[in-house]
Amino acid sequence: MSKQAYIPKVADWVRVHGFNDIRANTEGFQTPISYGRQQDSEQFTPDVTGKQFDQESYFEVILKSSGDEARHLLSKLKLLSQLAAVKGGKLYLMSPRGHRSYAKEVLAESNIVAEVVNLP
Repeated sequence: MSKQAYIPKVADWVRVHGFNDIRANTEGFQTPISYGRQQDSEQFTPDVTGKQFDQESYFEVILKSSGDEARHLLSKLKLLSQLAAVKGGKLYLMSPRGHRSYAKEVLAESNIVAEVVNLP
């Protein structure tokens, strides 16, 4: 299953858990703000964002990856973690069945502050 297939499930989870102003990088939702890196013009768009008590949180679907894809994911997670801290929110790593250990491994190796959540 592709990452895009999980994004509506994440948006539903976010809505059920009391977040509002939900934006998702999929059809039917307003697209979240993209962030760029000046040194190489690489763009990062969060999968889902939501606000709770005016604190913006970021939700990212985590699937096992390797090589350039894993490097891009790590850069994106570091950026989202910093943005969440600045905006008073949290970074949530949404992991489908079979990908939870990979998500925890990424956190342990990179010192990123995030909460791992199992996707149903």
